[in-house]
Amino acid sequence: MISRRNSILLMILLACAVADTSLAAQDEATALVKSTTDRMLTTLQARRAEVDRNPAMIYGMIDTIVAPHFDFDKITQGALGQYWRQASADQQRKLVDRFKQVLVRTYARSLLNYSGQEIRYLPLKPGSKSNTVTVSTEVRESGAAPIPIDYRMYNNGSGWKVYDVVINNASLVGNYRSSFAAEIRQKWVDGLIGKLGDMNNKGQG
Repeated sequence: MISRRNSILLMILLACAVADTSLAAQDEATALVKSTTDRMLTTLQARRAEVDRNPAMIYGMIDTIVAPHFDFDKITQGALGQYWRQASADQQRKLVDRFKQVLVRTYARSLLNYSGQEIRYLPLKPGSKSNTVTVSTEVRESGAAPIPIDYRMYNNGSGWKVYDVVINNASLVGNYRSSFAAEIRQKWVDGLIGKLGDMNNKGQG
């Protein structure tokens, strides 16, 4: 028979074990961001001459290395807010596809401007839900203030996915939400789909 004291000790040990498992799972989020960033930058450095000759190559590199770790459906839903449910299934698919292209192009421009700045990984922040975390980083360059970049992530049961990026305290999803809402109010969902298409055709983000 287990004594009361031993029962309490057992409960504490079990609680610690659960906490350790949770922390280990959260650490995987930081490890994923770091390994993905390192792989992307290493690949870019190794193929820099090719990319300089043909900058469009970088889109394929991002699609292969970075994009699988972003939930573009969730990102698009967040940016559309209340209007997401009002769009048809076909409109939702087009919105996700075209918004993904905009985001990939925006990220590509940032990568092409990368020139060896230091990336620091800060302590992980727990999210508002048990399956969410924020991976905090800083991009540092000599003589300039560090730029904070936070990756808001959630675990969908099969791994960690990014659903928002916050740069200098400005949410990517939040910024697009206001401009998307204005466009939808004027030209409805098809108008936004057209605008995203035009942005991609012009190479804008």
